[in-house]
Amino acid sequence: MILPWPDDALYRYLQEPEPASDDVRLAALVAQRLAIDWTTRHQQIEVTVQNRVVILSGTVANLEVRRVAGELAWDVPGVLDVCNTLRQPGRRRLRG
Repeated sequence: MILPWPDDALYRYLQEPEPASDDVRLAALVAQRLAIDWTTRHQQIEVTVQNRVVILSGTVANLEVRRVAGELAWDVPGVLDVCNTLRQPGRRRLRG
C-alpha cells in the first residue's frame, strides 16, 4: 500500500466500511505521526507498508529529518521493521 505524502490517510482509513489490512492501518498511523511532527511535516515522504515493514522513501531537508522520520515510524505499535530510504535532494549514493 502506497500513501502519498502528505495525505489524509488516517481519515480515509477510519471512514472505510470494512476493516483495513494491518499494512493499510500501519501506513495510515505512520503517515499521521509524520504529519503532526514539526520536524517531518513539510517533507516529501512516501510511506509504504508491506507485511508490517514500513518503507520510507522520498526527499528530506537533512540527515536529522531522515533520522527522526525513521524513529517516528519505529514508534508505531505493530511495526516489525523500518526501511529508511529517505535522501537529501542533490545527494547521490556512494558506490562501494
